[in-house]
Amino acid sequence: MKRRLLFLGPPGAGKGTQAQRLAADRGLLHLSTGDLLRAEVAAGSDLGKQAEAVMARGELVSDALVLAIVRSRLEGQPEDGGWLLDGFPRNLAQAEALAELLEDLGQPIELVVLMELEDGVLIQRLLSRGRTDDNEAVIRHRLEVYREQTAPLIRYYRDRGLLAGVAADGTMEEVAANIAAMLA
Repeated sequence: MKRRLLFLGPPGAGKGTQAQRLAADRGLLHLSTGDLLRAEVAAGSDLGKQAEAVMARGELVSDALVLAIVRSRLEGQPEDGGWLLDGFPRNLAQAEALAELLEDLGQPIELVVLMELEDGVLIQRLLSRGRTDDNEAVIRHRLEVYREQTAPLIRYYRDRGLLAGVAADGTMEEVAANIAAMLA
């Protein structure tokens, strides 16, 4: 059976990599908000034009616009179709708005996969990527912001019986096997 999944985890935990892999393996629609925004802009859709104007001003795209894009992608999904959300929601207000949207579409989240990794490992992973904006101070700040915004999400989904943690240390194959075992 197809699943409707949400991936949560700190920067560097491998969410995007594992989400792409799982979506491809299971035939799930992969909804990465960054990719969705870029696709809408490239397609020249009305939503894409709105997003492009906001991003051109250097501002963050509003929750309402991101939700509208998610809605547009999920409305065409077959009833038995599965999807995987990656990178959204990032805070409690977004999670509540997303829950309303998914209820309206009759496509509630079935499982939230929390990718767990110790800070020391995350910092080393992010430093090893070699990006110019990835120094230890910046990475530690990103982790603080993640914790401030995401801790309420973890509680939110745990309270609804949807949260399952998976160890995200190890090789890509080991983490993928951990996720597959959780979904079996």
